[in-house]
Amino acid sequence: MCRNIRPLFNFAPPASEDEIRAAALQYVRKVSGYRAPSQANEAAFLAAVDAIAAATGTLLGALETAAPPKDREVEAVRARARSARRFAG
Repeated sequence: MCRNIRPLFNFAPPASEDEIRAAALQYVRKVSGYRAPSQANEAAFLAAVDAIAAATGTLLGALETAAPPKDREVEAVRARARSARRFAG
């Protein structure tokens, strides 16, 4: 998985449309190999981002879990700690 695509399910508050779209954009960039498409490919690129964002929103709305929602701040602290351990010199 692309490092920039983060889990979006089971957070309080739920993932925003902006977060879902950002994940879709990262996915399309990774799959297409384009950071920014040419004018000839821009329509297809943006259509793919829209389709993936819609599918992701549908998926997140349909998933169920008995686990309590995760706290974004706690998860961010954990990620920073993992990064510090990984890159400790």
